[in-house]
Amino acid sequence: MSFTVFLGNLPTWVTADDIKQWLAAEDLVADAVKVIRNHETQESKGFAFVEAPTGDEMQAIIRRFDRAPLEDRLLRANPAQPPKGKDAPRGPQQAAATAAAAPNSTRPQQRPDRKKRSGRDREQTPRSAFATELAKVL
Repeated sequence: MSFTVFLGNLPTWVTADDIKQWLAAEDLVADAVKVIRNHETQESKGFAFVEAPTGDEMQAIIRRFDRAPLEDRLLRANPAQPPKGKDAPRGPQQAAATAAAAPNSTRPQQRPDRKKRSGRDREQTPRSAFATELAKVL
């Protein structure tokens, strides 16, 4: 079982070593610390995941860091949620459960009584005010 803490609202300068030092200063133990970074710039996205060895240790980390002040912000700490979205790791059981819960795909289905619009029709009928303004500029 995983005891992972989401630690959010971090300044971009915070590193995994900083978090490890904060934990050590409070006599808290973490198995691993992962600061999430932007793939292209390598700058911190402002949050991290801290893996605690036990549920009690996880709760102690949350109590210590949730709403703790750092610079001009309050940190957020709570139990990490399982990943969601298309990039989430999925096992066969999760995929089956997801398919059973949502039998229709998330893509909109075309109703059989409607004609499919051609690309030319689509260009002539903008879908929003933004699209209308964009069409004027182009």
